Amino acid sequence: MTEIDFVINGILSVIEVWEPRLLALSEDKISKKRNSQNRTVKQIVGHMCDSASNNTHRAVHLQYQKSPLDFPNYAIDGNNDRWIAIQNYQDEDWHVLLQLWKYSNIHIAHVFRNIDESKLSNKWKYSEDRLITLKEGIIDYLRHLKLHLSEIEELMNS
Repeated sequence: MTEIDFVINGILSVIEVWEPRLLALSEDKISKKRNSQNRTVKQIVGHMCDSASNNTHRAVHLQYQKSPLDFPNYAIDGNNDRWIAIQNYQDEDWHVLLQLWKYSNIHIAHVFRNIDESKLSNKWKYSEDRLITLKEGIIDYLRHLKLHLSEIEELMNS
């Protein structure tokens, strides 16, 4: 099994385990409790949808555009909080938001499964002084997904 296969299987496993857990949460748990970043479960799930979307687009661009790719990093300088606020995940229908999360992640697993392996070393300008390869971005995606699920776990247990 390759590292990318491990990520794909991990994403699909996370969905299988977490979808029913998230569906079972009460309105208070999803919209009232806040983590150290002042985010509710709904906002964390919305952020994970943004991550899936941005990482999908980045993975596609990295396969046909010039390397290093100059593609916006939505997650720096507080921009991820702007994305959360502008899209108003706090007031999104919970079931719609969960379906978006689920299918965005199923789709990114599909995209990762179909990556042109000859493009894995293509680089993205994460910042002015840091480049990340497509392969590194793919491998880091699962870590990032699990990080936010651990934040939700903490809110569930508080």
